[in-house]
Amino acid sequence: MGLADGSGAWWFRYLLMNPGRGGCPESKQGLPVQIWATWFPDAGTPQSVIQGLPLTEFKISRKGQAPFFYQLHDNEIGEDFCRGALNVNGHSIEWNLQYRSTFRATLSSKGWIGFSRTPHSDAVFSGHITLDGRIFKADPLGFGVQGHNCGYRHRNFWRWTHVYFPQSERPASTLEALVYEMPFGLVFRKAVLWHEAKAYVFHNLREIANQREAMQWEFVCTSGDGMSLEVSINGQSPSVHRLPYLRTNCAGNFEVLNNSVSAASLIIHRQDGSSEKLETSTGAVLEMVG
Repeated sequence: MGLADGSGAWWFRYLLMNPGRGGCPESKQGLPVQIWATWFPDAGTPQSVIQGLPLTEFKISRKGQAPFFYQLHDNEIGEDFCRGALNVNGHSIEWNLQYRSTFRATLSSKGWIGFSRTPHSDAVFSGHITLDGRIFKADPLGFGVQGHNCGYRHRNFWRWTHVYFPQSERPASTLEALVYEMPFGLVFRKAVLWHEAKAYVFHNLREIANQREAMQWEFVCTSGDGMSLEVSINGQSPSVHRLPYLRTNCAGNFEVLNNSVSAASLIIHRQDGSSEKLETSTGAVLEMVG
């Protein structure tokens, strides 16, 4: 969620890992239920609070059950809200947010490999967040994305972005793109554009630049109806966050780079020869691994 006043972004993560064997008991970071909260100040150093919790009293909706819920004490996420309260290493974070949207998408659904779904792609958030006494409160408070990811393990590499383009006199546009490795040397590639109340799907994504340490990602793609995109995501700033993710087989960590206040530009080329450029200085999330 990028804040509406441009001062930064928030990222909340509700994790369930290896519940059948109690997480990774041999690791201090391996509790099966984890709540993450990260504050990305604009052009500042990110601040994360992560709290691991046991499965005792944890509740989650069954497969296919509606409405969806994930709940443990003061931490809960549902279909159109989330809340939480963490006190870790002298830091206190509390939040209660509601969100609404007009578009949802499934980027990937690959059976036993897992899925990546976005129930709220052009999400508008309201509510409040409190960080060590500092209060963020507004309606709308921010704009962004809410998604679900599931798999038996993390992929060896992935690149993911979600961009929220506000429009002064039109509904907001969003772009979400995902690339990751698959078995037998295959690579999954897909982008979805929501623009002028219409969805455009792109499968033939071709990467022009992929620089993990520089947090730069550029690609082009074409849809079945002849629309093409030129996309540039720039996450190079002090707001880059290096996050240690625990492998699902409990064999150590790997590093995830995330900048939730990235810049982005998008040029839309239509089949009739017209073009349109969308830009944002802080409305993109860029995540790169491997």
